[in-house]
Amino acid sequence: MRQIVLDTETTGLNPRTGDRIIEIGCVEIFNRKLTGNNFHRYINPERDSDEAALAVHGLTTEFLSDKPRFHEIVEELREYVRGAEIIIHNAPFDLGFLNHEFSRLGLPEFTEHCTGVIDTLVHAKELHPGKRNSLDALCDRYGISNAHRKLHGALLDSELLADVYLAMTRGQNTLSMDVEVEAAIGGDLLEAVPLGEIIVLKANAEEEALHESVLGGLDKAAKGSCVWRNYSQQG
Repeated sequence: MRQIVLDTETTGLNPRTGDRIIEIGCVEIFNRKLTGNNFHRYINPERDSDEAALAVHGLTTEFLSDKPRFHEIVEELREYVRGAEIIIHNAPFDLGFLNHEFSRLGLPEFTEHCTGVIDTLVHAKELHPGKRNSLDALCDRYGISNAHRKLHGALLDSELLADVYLAMTRGQNTLSMDVEVEAAIGGDLLEAVPLGEIIVLKANAEEEALHESVLGGLDKAAKGSCVWRNYSQQG
């Protein structure tokens, strides 16, 4: 599966009031591996950034003045994302700007050029309800260093988000359940019981349905088939 982790920087918060994209950063993941085939462009928005936005990204009007306009890089971007699944943190914000830029050029919405969108903010809230789920908070939670992140940058943030996404969706990579010979209580050895005297109680239909429901939840969290699913099928 080809996935693209995407982030943008903008002149402000609302494309409907004239704010524009000034930077796009994309990181490619193929079969859960970073490929290094990234896409990064600075863009001349033909307007100044709001003071609050400038304090976040530090990209001045002077710096952006000789950069290409959006219409000059849009075909590269369309080709790069074509057929890929897009991963964005707080997707409505970036998609709002991207769709607006595409609309200005009379093109189909950005989302029509890719196969789907994953919002890692929504996913993080499901995994960590009631917790802070900003990119910085997730980096701390998953042990990903962001010490070099002094200002927001589209490519840097995409690189960090790619690591966060892979960590969030890793699932159970190892399963260590070594069975001890000694009993848990008192450390006494369990008395050997002839196999003929062991009573096997099989799960009823209601218990099997509940078990399947639990496995379904683990599959969703693991973004695939959880380890227990294999044991369930073998049983």
